[in-house]
Amino acid sequence: MGSLKIYISDELEKRFKESAKRTYGYKEESIGMAAKNALEEWTYKVRKAKMTAEVPEDPVEAIWGMLSEVKKEGVELQHEAGKIRAKKLEHELSD
Repeated sequence: MGSLKIYISDELEKRFKESAKRTYGYKEESIGMAAKNALEEWTYKVRKAKMTAEVPEDPVEAIWGMLSEVKKEGVELQHEAGKIRAKKLEHELSD
C-alpha cells in the first residue's frame, strides 16, 4: 500500500479532520478513509475531463482555412484557446 505526505494549511487540516470524523465516525481510520475517497473522486474527475477532450492528430490540418476570415494574430488566438480550455476543464472538474 502506498503513502503520501502532503502539506496543507492548519485551517484546511482542521476542517478536513472534523468533516472526516463527522462522516466516518470518531475512529482512527476515519481520516484515512476520507482522504482515500477524496483522492479517488479527484482522480476520477481529472481522468473524465481528459477523456472528453478530443485532440486531433494534426491540429494544423484540422483548422486549415477555417480561420481565414479571423482578423487576430495566431498568438492572440492561442492565448484565447488556452483560456477557453482552462475554463472548460475547471467547469468539468467542478461537476
